[in-house]
Amino acid sequence: MKLPETTEWALHTAAVLAQLPADSTISGAQLAEHFGVPNPYLSKQLAKLVRGGILTGSTGPRGGFRLARPASQITLLDVVAAVDGVSDPYVCRELRQQGRGSARPEDCTRPCALAVAMHRAHEAWLQSLRDVTLGGVIAGLSSDVVAKNRRLLIEDPLPRR
Repeated sequence: MKLPETTEWALHTAAVLAQLPADSTISGAQLAEHFGVPNPYLSKQLAKLVRGGILTGSTGPRGGFRLARPASQITLLDVVAAVDGVSDPYVCRELRQQGRGSARPEDCTRPCALAVAMHRAHEAWLQSLRDVTLGGVIAGLSSDVVAKNRRLLIEDPLPRR
């Protein structure tokens, strides 16, 4: 399973917001600077996270983003689904019925064993993401990491742009 680089951005953004007090809002520009990624591209992911109910966004001088619900209620699957969807990446094109070695149609009444295995793997991957919450991820971080992120984003932030 290969996901776009922007999925990593979305996951890290949600995770860092989960480390902050619930009333904190952080601008898209601050988040882009914090992670060293292009603001216009991160902004697209932030918009998807808002549409997906992961973040809330507000405008104005003190506007920004924060989690839409507690980190314990947001799974990694929620974040991935918001930015990339969850469609099965494997598409069976019935290769077993093509070419010189093709099987007869009457021998292909059951789904392809490879397609079944790939679908099961995809379902297992989805379940593994469903089983992990942002709260669980944050609970595994050292207090130094959380303190550093809070300091850089809340106590000593770059000027809002």
